[in-house]
Amino acid sequence: MDEALDTQSAILAAAALLLRERTFEDVSYLELAEMTDVSERTIYRRFPTRSHLLEALARWIEAEHFPVPEFRTADEFRTAVRARFRAYDSQPAFAFVAARGAALSPTVQEAAAPMTEAIVAMLEATAPTLNRRDALRTAASLRYFASPMFWARMRTGFEMSADETFRAFDLAVDRFLPVSTRTRRAA
Repeated sequence: MDEALDTQSAILAAAALLLRERTFEDVSYLELAEMTDVSERTIYRRFPTRSHLLEALARWIEAEHFPVPEFRTADEFRTAVRARFRAYDSQPAFAFVAARGAALSPTVQEAAAPMTEAIVAMLEATAPTLNRRDALRTAASLRYFASPMFWARMRTGFEMSADETFRAFDLAVDRFLPVSTRTRRAA
């Protein structure tokens, strides 16, 4: 079992390495097989379609290059997102792949993303009277505004920097967070 995980990680690391030189469309399964010293058939078994590869690569990139800083409060959440947006700005090629992979319809049944789990936990702690359905809806909205997809749309559509994107994020968060979780910020 460990070998399967190591093989998959090696394939994803090789794909990430190739992304430093070219676009995702230009990365072939044959190249990945040669770089990881496995057969092309093994690559296809792990990732039957390029959508499978892109989705797994996006999750891997987020975990390896943009880990979720720990947060428990709304202010810590904002600080964590600001740090992630700056990280996206420092590695835009990876951020765009993470955004693109997140935009796909899921190809496999996966657990919730760490960011989603952390947002739900924050809401449970800071807004305990919020019912489960509304907490999940709020978490989904907050997850989108904290995502590489939101960052990518602001960067490409409006040419915003990480700090400008964070200001747009901050305004959106104020609309979605329950009043009880907000803190007063200087105007």
